[in-house]
Amino acid sequence: MLDKYRQKAEYILEPIAGKISMEANWLTYLSLLFAFFAGIASFLSFERRYLLLFASLCIFINGLLDALDGKIARMKGKASKKGDFVDHAIDRFSDALIIGGIALSPWVDKLIAVPAIAAVLLVSYLGTQAQAVGYKRVYAGALGRADRIAILFFACILQFFLDKIFGFYLLEWVMIYFIVAGVITIVQRYFAVMKWFGNDKR
Repeated sequence: MLDKYRQKAEYILEPIAGKISMEANWLTYLSLLFAFFAGIASFLSFERRYLLLFASLCIFINGLLDALDGKIARMKGKASKKGDFVDHAIDRFSDALIIGGIALSPWVDKLIAVPAIAAVLLVSYLGTQAQAVGYKRVYAGALGRADRIAILFFACILQFFLDKIFGFYLLEWVMIYFIVAGVITIVQRYFAVMKWFGNDKR
């Protein structure tokens, strides 16, 4: 849902990107490091709640660096297929680390964790596979990456203060939402590409 504001975010990111001399790919790899820290902190946070706040900060930095790397590449005229591949591959590794750390922690029941991780990865797969078959890169749907980052950022902060809500921890509710919204997004993206195939007579 937040992906529809990508153009507005460009105006905010441009002055920040202009002040960064680091190459885009280095920012991409740096984002993975913060995803790793976020995943580890989330996984260990059940007994050490303060780690939820650290995880939230790392998730924010991961999302910011992910937004900046592509912008910097375009501004420097260095956008390439290789850079695009690295960016999307690292995003998937980051998703697995961040969401995996939360989903596999004591905060979340494993019966909820497994389908949540699967839903998120399938959402991203359909987005990139659409591009692979000749359609545009698909960001649309109820659960884009920007949505996940924003939700997890706030959820980790709120979970620091909250206990169970109607029998589930807030982070469990988030994983449940990822399952439901993920399935909806998978269906949205699938039929968007199928419609394109129909119109393109392929």
